[in-house]
Amino acid sequence: MEQKIKQDSLSIGKNLRKYRLRQDMTQEQVAAQLQVKGLNVSRSTYSAMENGRYSIRVEELVALAEIFQVDYNALFENLDK
Repeated sequence: MEQKIKQDSLSIGKNLRKYRLRQDMTQEQVAAQLQVKGLNVSRSTYSAMENGRYSIRVEELVALAEIFQVDYNALFENLDK
């Protein structure tokens, strides 16, 4: 029997998009920066992060905060259930 993974009802995707646009970056550029940091993240994977369809790992979260030049707590602002 295959177990379905329930999606988290909270998503930081809107914040990721906000900070990406604030840095004037494309999703491709963010994915490339994550790859430079040793993380295997494609543009489609990053897109899934922004759309709340991907569970972000802690190392990815830390790298994203560095890329966007924000404190990682900023990524959790104004979360809607």
